[in-house]
Amino acid sequence: MRSVIGAIIGDIVGSAYEWHNTKDYDFNFFSEKTEFTDDTVLSVATADVILKKYDTATAEDYAEMYKKYGRDYPRRGYGGRFIGWLQRSDMPRLDSYGNGSAMRVSAAGFAFDTLEAVLKESRKSAEFTHGHPEGVKGAQATASAIFLARTGSSKEEIKGYIKKEFNYSLDRTLNEIRPTYTFDATCPGSVPEAITAFLESGSYEDAIRKAITLGGDSDTIACIAGGIAEAFYRKIPDAYMKKALDILDRPLRSVVEKFEEKYGLDTENRASPSDR
Repeated sequence: MRSVIGAIIGDIVGSAYEWHNTKDYDFNFFSEKTEFTDDTVLSVATADVILKKYDTATAEDYAEMYKKYGRDYPRRGYGGRFIGWLQRSDMPRLDSYGNGSAMRVSAAGFAFDTLEAVLKESRKSAEFTHGHPEGVKGAQATASAIFLARTGSSKEEIKGYIKKEFNYSLDRTLNEIRPTYTFDATCPGSVPEAITAFLESGSYEDAIRKAITLGGDSDTIACIAGGIAEAFYRKIPDAYMKKALDILDRPLRSVVEKFEEKYGLDTENRASPSDR
């Protein structure tokens, strides 16, 4: 199983530490407190739109799917404005710059064949509920990092592109960020940190552990970092994938499996990180 599962595992593992942050790198990867949150629900919703619409989806299609999934899976940790939006009978646009646009976008980074298409689709996925320029930027930065990672770019190339195109500061190390980092659910306050966790990692699991030990919005930071790390390393322990899929209910798991069947990564034709 590949594709959006990398982001989902990050969310599930991070869920136990979102309100009880840990700086201990050797934390329990899965515990009795791990569960899927809004990050997973809406990541699957994005995958569902792409499966049904691929390159014909509109921003309204994404909004309708997010509202459907949000209502089907209430009380999963949605932000206050998003909860209010879910409860409305109409479909107003929101100008949020929260990290919800970035946490749910991984499917767009995996499905499309050109960077231009990834940027276009990630914008559409964000702009109805996260229409602030920073909200769109967070989604595009995350999705483009996934695309570059899965198509063979080195970490330095990914870092350079993200810095140049999105003006994110990626020069602070995790050790510099960690001591003073606090909960920040905005894109500018969490997406660069999640990307940095990936950049400093040596494996998929290492990326998740480093992301979570930053503290703050742990499940979302790990979700974002996990999507990029999966695309880059293409190796997630089978036990971790099985555990995450077992935590999902049947409808969510079905979409993940269908997405993998259609867009799954080809592990045989991937240069190892040491080759790049």
